[in-house]
Amino acid sequence: MKTRFITIYAVIFAAISAVICGMILNGRDSTLSPHTTEINRLLISLGENWDSISAGNGSMIEYSDFDFTVIDMNGDLLFATRQGLSETLSAATSHYDIIRDIEHDGEIVGRLMVYNTYEDEQKAERKRAAVMIGGMAALMLAVSVCYFIFLKKRVVEPFGKLRGFAESVAAGDLETPLEMDRGNIFGAFTESFDIMREELKSSRLREETAVKSRKEMIAELSHDIKTPVASIKAMTDFMMLTTDSKEQQETLTSINSKADRIDKLVSNLFHATLEELEQLEVHTEEISSAELSVIIAESDHLKKVIKSEIKECVIIADKLRLEQIVGNIISNSYKYADREITVTSRFEEKCFIMEFADKGGGVPETEIELVTEKFRRGSNSEGKDGSGIGLYISKYLMNRMGGELVCRNNGEGFTVELRFLLA
Repeated sequence: MKTRFITIYAVIFAAISAVICGMILNGRDSTLSPHTTEINRLLISLGENWDSISAGNGSMIEYSDFDFTVIDMNGDLLFATRQGLSETLSAATSHYDIIRDIEHDGEIVGRLMVYNTYEDEQKAERKRAAVMIGGMAALMLAVSVCYFIFLKKRVVEPFGKLRGFAESVAAGDLETPLEMDRGNIFGAFTESFDIMREELKSSRLREETAVKSRKEMIAELSHDIKTPVASIKAMTDFMMLTTDSKEQQETLTSINSKADRIDKLVSNLFHATLEELEQLEVHTEEISSAELSVIIAESDHLKKVIKSEIKECVIIADKLRLEQIVGNIISNSYKYADREITVTSRFEEKCFIMEFADKGGGVPETEIELVTEKFRRGSNSEGKDGSGIGLYISKYLMNRMGGELVCRNNGEGFTVELRFLLA
């Protein structure tokens, strides 16, 4: 809001108000009656011409100085300067008209009733004041409306655009530029806001590039680490076959176990990084459910799966990713439950459902939804190695194959349910 504009507006308003007030205060003074001399002259003229006047029978006559009526002694109207005047003594008295006797040859023959213009003049003055005040109000209203339109166009709408722009930027939209308009009150800031958007956009691009580079580096390092780990495992396997020392056998077994753990952690890290880079590919095809029995048997190296009932059908899946999913589920059961595992299957609508259940106590109900999130582990994992990525990757892969992974407690332990689309 510019102070100069408000000052000019206030000065004009005060000046117009002063003029109107002066006009009202200095209006014409109301008079109760015409000049006495003029009335006396009229009385003399009426007396001298009474014979002709008395024959007028109330007809209208012209008289320019003031309005009056003439009645005889019987109260009959002889004439009047115009209609709407007092025609009786009682009417003239209530209207405060001037009443004079008319004499002819020394005898009172009638009465002159001069119309009192005070009430008319008051009405005219009130009307004039009302017109001036109404005109002033209309002028102020017009100015206020114009000023409101000015504020709306120059302040409110530009501010709304700035607010909408700020909300868009806060929501992550850094592509839509801010429309430039130097005519509004925020015009000087418009370009600065858009420069800020451009800088934020550039900063985000730099950040995304740096994050992607770090993830690619992690993926490369994870892949490179797997090669020496595989060599360590191969050498320990060879040494275990060539040594007879029980102490060396135990040491080599420990080394091999640690190498397996490193390999698994690196694999999880590698797959998680690929998923973030959207490079974790899934190629679905029609697979016989008999393949699942083979995958389960190959993944169960501790032989804890005591029951495996897989119904015959054809599902839509990626065999390589299935091996990874089943391996993660069985490995988690080894680690956290260390109990026997049962595998069952059933059909439901257009889905083939396979369940892995153990009796390891499960997890708290409040943590069921958390165990499939990235880097999240249940409270029963304390003191046990793991990264909290296995079930997350498994769920991600199932979704990519058009299926679903659901976790729940079964009363005695933990159950992982895999839902596959039927071919």
